[in-house]
Amino acid sequence: MSEDYVICVRNIVGVGQDQRFGTEPGPTRFLRVPSGEAPQPAHQIAKREWIDAVLQRASTGTNPLTGIPTGDVLVFIHGYNNSPEISLQRHRRLEADLREAGYQGAVVSFDWPSAQSVLNYLEDRDDAKATARRLRDDGISLFSTRQAKGCEINVHVLGHSTGAYVIREAFSQADEKRSIKETPWTVSQVALIGGDISSRSLSLLDARGKSLYRHCIRLTNYQNPYDWVLKLSNTKRFGVAPRVGRVGLPDDASSKAVNVDCGPYFRTLDEEQAEYYGTFAHSWHIGNKVFAKDLCYTLQGNIDRARIPTRRRENGRLILMEER
Repeated sequence: MSEDYVICVRNIVGVGQDQRFGTEPGPTRFLRVPSGEAPQPAHQIAKREWIDAVLQRASTGTNPLTGIPTGDVLVFIHGYNNSPEISLQRHRRLEADLREAGYQGAVVSFDWPSAQSVLNYLEDRDDAKATARRLRDDGISLFSTRQAKGCEINVHVLGHSTGAYVIREAFSQADEKRSIKETPWTVSQVALIGGDISSRSLSLLDARGKSLYRHCIRLTNYQNPYDWVLKLSNTKRFGVAPRVGRVGLPDDASSKAVNVDCGPYFRTLDEEQAEYYGTFAHSWHIGNKVFAKDLCYTLQGNIDRARIPTRRRENGRLILMEER
């Protein structure tokens, strides 16, 4: 691919040719980033031009009954402690691995302000809550209006770490804004990796998860019980409830939700041989071919969740494995 498409909600610091993206919330900008380059303010293009280009890339066919283009858009939302450069590196690796696995649609990133320091964790969560409104207004709304006009492009979202929090908050806030709430809209697949939200928040009875379930067809949680970044004893995490990325979905999750236990597969991986960005136990997914294959099957939606070839059923649980 010659360009990468990003929705950026960071502020800009510096002047003239020294302008760069900062670590605080800022106006929404739609970026078309040339291949091999890092995101810069100069890469901004008009919103209409951006969405037209993304939908064109997402189109993989035509509905023979309606003549309307069909296809897929995956929106990737990163977690805390990510610079624009690292976020786009992950984006590019994710897209390359998905294409190798057979995915033919578009991949775009929602880049929100987070610092390159774990000490900024709590501040990043505050920024995540604030920028969730941007995902609502300039992401969900952007695609939902196209759905209301008959667009048949499937929209999916993938949230890593605190990105899961951004997604959950954006869906909840979307139900509070009349212009979006009164427009029928649905995200096809929601996938969470290293999800840094409480497991109980995805209970069918929890208000925080209701909007998420209401507006998606399927939610897939990739659980890794060896994700030490999500352990409750970390100083920065003191007092929080068990995280869905570590302990999995609650027993009373929606029937739309599926939990994939990645623990046994993760234990077979060699950190020194793996390609990843960040902390291995928390960020091994992007750069891993088996995960990319499983995610591709999930996005395609052609196989029942319990029959996906990169999963096996064991004691009533779905376990990630290499495809046979």
